[in-house]
Amino acid sequence: MALATLTALAQEKTLNASFVRDEDERPKVAYNEFSNEIPVISLAGIDEVDGRRAEICQKIVEACEDWGIFQVIDHGVDTKLISDMTRLAREFFALPPEEKLRFDMSGGKKGGFIVSSHLQGEAVQDWREIVTYFSYPMRTRDYSRWPDKPQGWIDVTKEYSDKLMGLACKLLEVLSEAMGLEKEALTNACVDMDQKVVVNYYPKCPQSDLTLGLKRHTDPGTITLLLQDQVGGLQATRDNGKTWITVQPVDGAFVVNLGDHGHYLSNGRFKNADHQAVVNSNCSRLSIATFQNPAPEATVYPLKIREGEKPILEQPITFAEMYRRKMSKDLELARLKKLAKEQQQQDTEKSKLEAKPIEEILA
Repeated sequence: MALATLTALAQEKTLNASFVRDEDERPKVAYNEFSNEIPVISLAGIDEVDGRRAEICQKIVEACEDWGIFQVIDHGVDTKLISDMTRLAREFFALPPEEKLRFDMSGGKKGGFIVSSHLQGEAVQDWREIVTYFSYPMRTRDYSRWPDKPQGWIDVTKEYSDKLMGLACKLLEVLSEAMGLEKEALTNACVDMDQKVVVNYYPKCPQSDLTLGLKRHTDPGTITLLLQDQVGGLQATRDNGKTWITVQPVDGAFVVNLGDHGHYLSNGRFKNADHQAVVNSNCSRLSIATFQNPAPEATVYPLKIREGEKPILEQPITFAEMYRRKMSKDLELARLKKLAKEQQQQDTEKSKLEAKPIEEILA
């Protein structure tokens, strides 16, 4: 793409062709057509062993078995910290393109700013800009790749990532206990848990019905916490994309998604949330995702298999191998879809020619 950021493209009347998706991938439900199907769970009292903990845990487990996605409020993360993180993120994306591109992470750099984030080999791009921080393990933090503008963002991000890691581990404790395991079981299965903070900016889009901010996917890791603004755009499906719902934004809440790793560790009992992000033509949208992932060498295999069940994996593999297979499958599906589309176009052209009189073809 000739333009380095989406700032200029957002002002156009028509959508750049590199963002236009095939009809079967386009949004089916509006960004603000909200559903209340995704549970909103208060964590107030979750540490009260003889109090509300059992009731709260049951709600979390049911949500994970049903959707793999839920929202939490009363989570203990300070509202001022959330407000500061959001404000600073907006200020970053409002910077001139040259300032954002000082932290360009294309070419394999670890951390920084990038437009879209589609896989190499995919033809269609996602309508979003991101800035990402690799924040855990703490010893691997490379602050030279953390944007230094706006002032104060690095310190706020440090605190935010620490608080979100604590919240993620608390939720994994609940799921571990639900599986009949020690409460640290899921966290320990990650070996040395990685954390990546991804700040997503979805500018208003000239033809939002033709594209996606982030294509349909499941997260590869263990558990994801998402802070979204009040605009709306996160969508989920549990019937393989036949129907979609738009998740109702709740002020100050975190959306919790289970990823593939969590799905496999539970032997499929807990769903890996199938979701996407849509955009709109009226206003921009901001969300902040915090991904808690296992270390590359961590083993991916069910921690417990209930009576009468079979393991959903043939054999243990490393998370690095699981991730590689997932990416390879996505690229292969994109390649096959592209070939099928090209063949369809050739067949259409051929049938047009066959329908014409010979005199017209030779004219």
